[in-house]
Amino acid sequence: VGHEGFSLREDMSKEFLLDVIVPYELATSLYSLQKNALKTITNIGSQYGSVAANPALYEGDVTEFPIQYGLAKAGIHHLTKELAVRFSKDDIRVNCVAYGGVGGRVNDSFKKRYSALAPIGRMLNEDEVAGPLEFLLTNASSSITGHTIAADGGWTIW
Repeated sequence: VGHEGFSLREDMSKEFLLDVIVPYELATSLYSLQKNALKTITNIGSQYGSVAANPALYEGDVTEFPIQYGLAKAGIHHLTKELAVRFSKDDIRVNCVAYGGVGGRVNDSFKKRYSALAPIGRMLNEDEVAGPLEFLLTNASSSITGHTIAADGGWTIW
């Protein structure tokens, strides 16, 4: 974090590279090399690609949360739409899962604040992460492309 809680250009560039440019390069490389075998691509997004950081979660100081993370996740959400359009002619689906907070790596105080802001009243459990991915990788989701599925316990509906 730079001056007065603002992010540095270097930090923003690194986040955008990791969360948008690298997935773009990977997807387009797979498409170029194996488009006949490729059926679906699923990007990993975040609730923060759809909503801004909630000050109540960070005890009123959102500068604790780096702005570049949400900006990059919004980018991967949109990249999902763009690639879905471009790859659809070859029957390749592109989707994204936007996860909410997963418990296990946070302290009890943060977990309590987060849980109060989620309709399900808790953070996600680690064993809940695979389900949306499994769904998007099967034929059960054959009619879905270009979408970001929120697996966030309802966080983004408020």
